[in-house]
Amino acid sequence: METSNRQITFTPELFEPVERSADEAEKISGPPISFWSDAWRRLKRNRIAVAAGGIIVLVLALAFIGPWLTPYTPFEQVLERQYREPSLSGFWFGTDEFGRSMFDRVWFGTRVSLYIAALVTIMDIIVGMSYGAVSGYYGGRIDNIMQRIVEILVGIPILVVAILTMLILEPGILSLTIAIGLTGWTSAARLIRGQVLRLKEQEFFLASRSLGAGTFRLIAKHLIPNVFYIVIITLMYTVPTAVFFEAFLSFIGLGIQPPNASLGALINDGADQMDYYPHLLIYPALVLCLITVCFRLLGDGLRDALDPRMRK
Repeated sequence: METSNRQITFTPELFEPVERSADEAEKISGPPISFWSDAWRRLKRNRIAVAAGGIIVLVLALAFIGPWLTPYTPFEQVLERQYREPSLSGFWFGTDEFGRSMFDRVWFGTRVSLYIAALVTIMDIIVGMSYGAVSGYYGGRIDNIMQRIVEILVGIPILVVAILTMLILEPGILSLTIAIGLTGWTSAARLIRGQVLRLKEQEFFLASRSLGAGTFRLIAKHLIPNVFYIVIITLMYTVPTAVFFEAFLSFIGLGIQPPNASLGALINDGADQMDYYPHLLIYPALVLCLITVCFRLLGDGLRDALDPRMRK
């Protein structure tokens, strides 16, 4: 069987031009999509992350308006109604040994825990972002020294830091915030440093430096905006971590002291009476689990939506 290799000659008759004007040829077929619009579109596809975000919004709303949904207060003590079981007649989460409404105390304690977590998160973002940006930008010996400091802080157990803080300050919101925040910012600093080391070798950064941009402008205008998505993702992981550590420190007696309430303090009180009055432990523990799990699920969804490396 013979095969023939024929060369095809392209002639103008083989092509048929498309009949359209120059304006139509240059017209964009669809509206431009910004980075944040594309991220929101990708996030909406993740139903688990969206559901977790809805639960977080509900918890935040109840933390602020929950104590006003009943005629009671978180601190009102009426011994005649102590240890009442949860019911729809008014005491939805029951009452404790002093007759206080557990519904009001749980959401008041949630508010306190989230307030501490918010303070710790702000400290982590500001200190961690600034520290990591400076360390990654200068590099060399400065970066080496700054990273050794971070390694020392990471090696100190948070419980030791908390105990030392309590010896100096009285147990409370301020001391808890300082104890958790003293070492919590190191993770954010490491993440930001890694991204800055990568970004400062990019063409846009080198071009801006060649045009005479100063250090502050390079960091504020080029580095920080390009790592801002990491800050948002870090925030989603910092909040549940701070809430958990606050609960742990309050559980072992180093946190919020009576008659004030936090999720950790309520869990500590409920654990002592779990055999006879389980409702004192179940509700604050359930809220703590919802906060930690939902924030992490939302953080995973935001990471997939915002991280350019996760884009297909």
